[in-house]
Amino acid sequence: MPSRLKRTGCGLLFSLASSMAWAEVVVVVSAHNPLVTLTRSELADIYLGRTSRFPNGQPATPLDQGESSPIYATFYREYLGQTPTQVKMHWSRLIFTGRGQPPRSLAGDRAMVDFVAAHADAIGYLDDVHIDERLRVVTID
Repeated sequence: MPSRLKRTGCGLLFSLASSMAWAEVVVVVSAHNPLVTLTRSELADIYLGRTSRFPNGQPATPLDQGESSPIYATFYREYLGQTPTQVKMHWSRLIFTGRGQPPRSLAGDRAMVDFVAAHADAIGYLDDVHIDERLRVVTID
């Protein structure tokens, strides 16, 4: 019996890992935000607290997924080239010196969709299967 449970558990783990591998993490803003594209550098500046504005001068409010979320790690690795540990160290330094606070963290994709859709200054990221007409996917160059 225990060996069957191990095989079932491994299969479930492989299935979950495979489904996450197919997820595409995209950067989104409200459909009411005119932003269409950002460079990786501009995105990094917003998410690492170096600027609080979009390139057009409008305020930018970055939003995070929870640190334990696989999407959090994927976003920072693929878009900013940083690990969650590097991001945490970056924010620890800024908080310690009083020069900033990390992006507000939301509890999952549905919360991200609802918040970004309701706030034209918000920018977030999520699994692309959750995109609806209230959001615009931002192209990252």
